[in-house]
Amino acid sequence: MTKILCIGAGYVGGPTMAMIAKKNTNVQVTVVDINQQRIDAWNSDNLPIYEPGLDEVVNEARGRNLFFSTDVEKGIAEADIIFVSVNTPTKTFGHGAGCAADLQYWEKCARQILEVATSDKIVVEKSTLPVRTAAAMERILNSGRNGAHFDVLSNPEFLAEGTAIADLDNPDRILIGGHSTPEGKKAVQALVDVYAAWVPQEKIITTNLWSSELSKLTANAFLAQRVSSINSISALCEATEADVGEVAYAIGTDSRIGPKFLKASVGFGGSCFKKDILNLVYLCESYGLHEVAEYWRQVVKMNEYQERRFVDRMLKEMFNTIAGKRIALFGFAFKADTGDTRESPAILITRELLEENAEVVITDPQALKHAEQDLADVIDRVVFEPDPYKAAEGAHAVALLTEWKEYKELDYQKIFDRMAQPAFLFDGRNHLDHQELFGIGYNVYSIGKAPLKHI
Repeated sequence: MTKILCIGAGYVGGPTMAMIAKKNTNVQVTVVDINQQRIDAWNSDNLPIYEPGLDEVVNEARGRNLFFSTDVEKGIAEADIIFVSVNTPTKTFGHGAGCAADLQYWEKCARQILEVATSDKIVVEKSTLPVRTAAAMERILNSGRNGAHFDVLSNPEFLAEGTAIADLDNPDRILIGGHSTPEGKKAVQALVDVYAAWVPQEKIITTNLWSSELSKLTANAFLAQRVSSINSISALCEATEADVGEVAYAIGTDSRIGPKFLKASVGFGGSCFKKDILNLVYLCESYGLHEVAEYWRQVVKMNEYQERRFVDRMLKEMFNTIAGKRIALFGFAFKADTGDTRESPAILITRELLEENAEVVITDPQALKHAEQDLADVIDRVVFEPDPYKAAEGAHAVALLTEWKEYKELDYQKIFDRMAQPAFLFDGRNHLDHQELFGIGYNVYSIGKAPLKHI
């Protein structure tokens, strides 16, 4: 039986390994992490990650061929294939701060594998890493004298939070990068066999190591670029009274463009887009490609502009002052169907509203705990309320920031009746029925559309 280890029990490692274990009953999968609380959660009925369908996958495989542990050394010693899925955040210090990937956890992991392993291993990069990071891992692993041989592969993850289980069950592609040497090809095939248990062969793409590493950064950059592109047009639509939804539909019918990721919004968030684009910027600058770096940096600048523009519009439409006004934020997660708040537009928007001395109330079905952590330094100035009706009671404005299905199903007449008048609603996701809201009495402002206002 092939023994698979994953170091790191986060948003990528946990769900991916659970799916591998579910689909491959002839492999043993162990997920290890030094965070005891996180591992305890994976071994409980209250998983540390909210993801639709994840509970069912974990419950089917856990205890059969899926295990969660803090014994990292035992896992390394016994494994045939080791996935490295540790955090690689953007550096906040030293050279490359604000752009470069912080690889300290990744390097510590590589050195621990070298120290513990006494048999041959296939080491798989699952974390999003700068191109040619595999070369550094190979140098570390091959510096030992324990006689073990290591083959390093790149296998980036392309799942999206909120649809991760569906993405894992039926992926667009599985990408595996390795060397073209006989040993490299053998290692690639071993990993291909793991995924071939449920993924059609035509969806399993093999490349060289460097192409695989760069493909992950490039994919996220292209997706974020589309979001920033349509958001830039949304500003023009508001100025000209064009409708961004109609524009997006019109251009999306062009088969060369397509409709995906053309939904205007308050901005993108999540753990990947901003981090990976800034990493790409840093790489380009490192190779002297300054014009290329600036091109991609603009994608992040546009996203930050969209977030601030949302607050500026709220301020302008609410008589140029929101001081002392209660504003209910519907949603804090960066997208629906996840509790993840990393780089959520709601973080900056909350802080900008507080700068204007607004009274901010935050509600979200899954993300309030993380919201409290994100706003720990201003927590005494923010109210966290799980009930959206209570959050909006006495509010001068409601701002929808996350497209939760639950928010479409609320009784907005009931909310309106309990708000201060005139009542404002700012839809940062174009998620609600604006004509219906206007009919109730709201002054409605959405992204890239003309306002519907009574005053």
